[in-house]
Amino acid sequence: MPLSLSLLELGKRLVFMWLITTSAMVAAAESTIQYTNQYTIENTFNKLVKNYPFIEMGRLDIPEGVSGSKEITYKIVAGERLALDVYWPSQAQAEQLPAILLVHGGGWWQGYRENMAPLAIKLAERGVVAVTVSYRLAGTAKYPAAIHDVRDALDWLFDNAADYKVDRSRIALGGASAGGQIAALTALTFGDKNLDGHPAQDGRMQGVYAIVNVDGLSDFTTPLALKHENDPAKKPSSAERWFGGRYEEKTALWQQGSPINYVAEHSPPILFLNSSRERFSAGQQDYINKYVAMGGCASSYKFEDSPHSYWLFEPWLTPTANIIAAFLTGTENKLEQQLAVHCH
Repeated sequence: MPLSLSLLELGKRLVFMWLITTSAMVAAAESTIQYTNQYTIENTFNKLVKNYPFIEMGRLDIPEGVSGSKEITYKIVAGERLALDVYWPSQAQAEQLPAILLVHGGGWWQGYRENMAPLAIKLAERGVVAVTVSYRLAGTAKYPAAIHDVRDALDWLFDNAADYKVDRSRIALGGASAGGQIAALTALTFGDKNLDGHPAQDGRMQGVYAIVNVDGLSDFTTPLALKHENDPAKKPSSAERWFGGRYEEKTALWQQGSPINYVAEHSPPILFLNSSRERFSAGQQDYINKYVAMGGCASSYKFEDSPHSYWLFEPWLTPTANIIAAFLTGTENKLEQQLAVHCH
C-alpha cells in the first residue's frame, strides 16, 4: 500500500512538472512573438509588392524646403526613453502654422515612428508641421499606456509650439491603423479620469483642433471588429495582447478603448481615410452618424483597391498628404479627390 501511494504521488509530481514546463514554454514563445517588431516600411513593401508591383516607397531623406529635428526625448517612463521627430517647412511665410502629431500603427505591439516619416515630410512640404512619435507598445506596457504617452507628446508639442511656428490653436492629432485608433481615443478623452492622466490646468493643452484617422478602428465591439480582433485562433490577437485579455475576459476595457463611446457635441472635427479593407473601418459609420446627429461634421475618403498600410507608399502617399493638408487648412475645395462630407 505505501508503495502504491508513493507511485501515485510520483505520478502527480511528474504531471505537475510537465504542466509547469509546458506553460513556461508557451509563455516564452508568446514573449518572443511579442517583442519581434517587424512592422517596417521595407518589410511591408516586400509583402505588398507581390500583389501591387507598381508601388514605390516614399522618401525618408529630408528634402530642400523642409527642416527636421530627430530623437527628441519627450518622456522617460519606467526607464524607457520615448522620443519624437519634428518636420517643418523651413521657408514658410506664415508666422503661425497648423501642426499634426502622427501616431504609427502596428497592431499596438509593433511598428516604429519612422514609418510615418514619409507622410510627415510630405505634410511639411505642404505647410504643416508634422511630428512623429514613439509610444510604449503592448510588449512593454498594456492599454492605456499608449494613450497616456501620446497625451504627453501633445503637451510637449503645445509647450514647444513657438520653436516651430506652430499655432497652438491648430494642433491636430492623427494616426494610421492602430495609431488611428490611439489618436482618436486620445483626442476624444481630454479630461477623462481614466485616460487623460492630466487634470485640467490653466495654460495646459485643453484639446486638439482636429482628428485624422487613417484606417483605424472606431469600435472594438462591433461584429466586424470582433471577428478579427477576438478570433480564438489568434493566440493572442493584436487587441487581446494590448488589452491583456480577450473580449469575454476584458469586456470593459474593449469598450473603454473604443473611440465611438466618447463622441460628443464638442468633439473635434474628424477626417477618416480608408483602404479597401473594410475590417479596419469597423464602427466608422456609426461614429459618423452619432457625431452628425450631435451637430458635428465628419469627412471621409476611401482609396479604392488599396491595401492596408497604403499610406506608406505611392501612388497613395501623395494624395493622402494632400487630403490631410487640405483638411487641416480648410482648402478641401482645391483637391482632386471629392471627399464625402457628413453634416447634420
